[in-house]
Amino acid sequence: MKNIHNIILSFVLLTGLVACDTFLDVNSNPNSPIAENLPLSAKLPGALVSTVNQESLQLNSMGAFWAGYWGTNNEGINQFFDLKTYNGLNIRSQREGIPVWENGFNNILFFKLIEEEALESGQFFYSGVSKIMQGWLFLRLVDVYNNIPFDEAAQGNNILNPKYEAGQEVYKKSLELISLGIEEVKMSGILPQTHGDILFEGDKELWAKFGNTVKLRALVRQSQQGDHAYIQNEILKISNEGSGFLDIGESATVNPGYLNTAGKLNPFWAAYYRDVQGNTLLNYQIIRPTTFLLEQYSRLQDPRISQLYLPVNGSYKGVLFGNMDGGNAQYDRDSTSAFLGPVENGGQATGLFHNWNQSSMMLSDFESLFLQAEASHRGWIQSDTETLYKNAIAQSFDYLKVPIEKLEEYYSQQTVSLASANEPLRNIILQKWLALNSINSFEAWSDFRRLGIPEIPGTVASGVTGRPQRLMYPETEIGTNNQQVQAQGSDDMTRGKIWWMP
Repeated sequence: MKNIHNIILSFVLLTGLVACDTFLDVNSNPNSPIAENLPLSAKLPGALVSTVNQESLQLNSMGAFWAGYWGTNNEGINQFFDLKTYNGLNIRSQREGIPVWENGFNNILFFKLIEEEALESGQFFYSGVSKIMQGWLFLRLVDVYNNIPFDEAAQGNNILNPKYEAGQEVYKKSLELISLGIEEVKMSGILPQTHGDILFEGDKELWAKFGNTVKLRALVRQSQQGDHAYIQNEILKISNEGSGFLDIGESATVNPGYLNTAGKLNPFWAAYYRDVQGNTLLNYQIIRPTTFLLEQYSRLQDPRISQLYLPVNGSYKGVLFGNMDGGNAQYDRDSTSAFLGPVENGGQATGLFHNWNQSSMMLSDFESLFLQAEASHRGWIQSDTETLYKNAIAQSFDYLKVPIEKLEEYYSQQTVSLASANEPLRNIILQKWLALNSINSFEAWSDFRRLGIPEIPGTVASGVTGRPQRLMYPETEIGTNNQQVQAQGSDDMTRGKIWWMP
């Protein structure tokens, strides 16, 4: 475990780097920020931004490859190689891997430090928010690694070798933590005018709805495990709390005040579209939709496709995920469909790229509605399943800038409408998969691991078998807490499973 002083300092510096100037308006030398001198309103934005960055970049991109959305063209054959070949050993590498574990637990520590200070000073809004976000992060880490530390996590030098707990137990404790967070947010007093809440602007009801929606997501994740009594009891707790779930127009988005300068653009825009000079980035040049994805949009005559990708000679052209044969010209850069952005759309906002200062998505209203639709279909909540489902599609259209008048024609198709569906759950999950494309791809990958919907093809890379089910424990953890790592058994990426998987 890292030295806690260094973690605190890095968090303070992070806050300064990612938040706009008003979040650093403190009576101290701005070139030498000290944790004690910063109010909680200056610390919360950095923790929220760090968390949403992990969502929209690290987890979203990993999910996009494994959920059947992204591949690479011939020019990008050697890029994202480990993701395309399911190379778990390289992905967990300390030097060149994907630090989901490290980023996740650092973010947990950021929120834990805020929580501790907030409780000491009686600022229950901040302690409540911190509990909700810690619950979010613990759930995310279980979804990637299964068994992880919980009670002994994020203790700095106090506990150098934290004990792991079963993923299912961490799930239960995370939901309890979120419930406590909701209670503290609701009981908190009047917030200062400068509160630093760049997620919900201090709206306590939205924080409660957000917490409940995160809990619902965690319960839906358990649909194949058969513990219906536990699920119904947790649903009853949500109902008794009374705030409900995120609804139409209540997406959880973060915006610290992005600027059109290097390092301060919206991170998804800056990673996958253009830089501040307007130059296209390497990722934009090599990432392409898979043929499987385009086939699903085309089969359903889905108008969202035209807001997501550029046609090539009048049609949309994709790639095979994991293709390593650069000899087939149909997968060249100029022969395949790139993302559609404002520059390619006459300056108008497009599905994924609205503007360089667009808010970053934490949890969309359409994901919340799809979760509620599935819960209603399963009989867990008393709502109209079809209304929730149709509203979810409508909000996806709205986010992707598809004219709403196209919804009725689209929904009238038997392949889309829930009323005529032979397998309603399949329709719900397929439409959710189409809506989450490149926005929250991690959730789509999780649904595939849970239900196998849709039937996403695996990599075509030679000699690669199986499908990614999890990540291996990272080298950083093996080097500092190996006894606990070894006690968890095999963490093989294609054979190991997360506890909620069938």
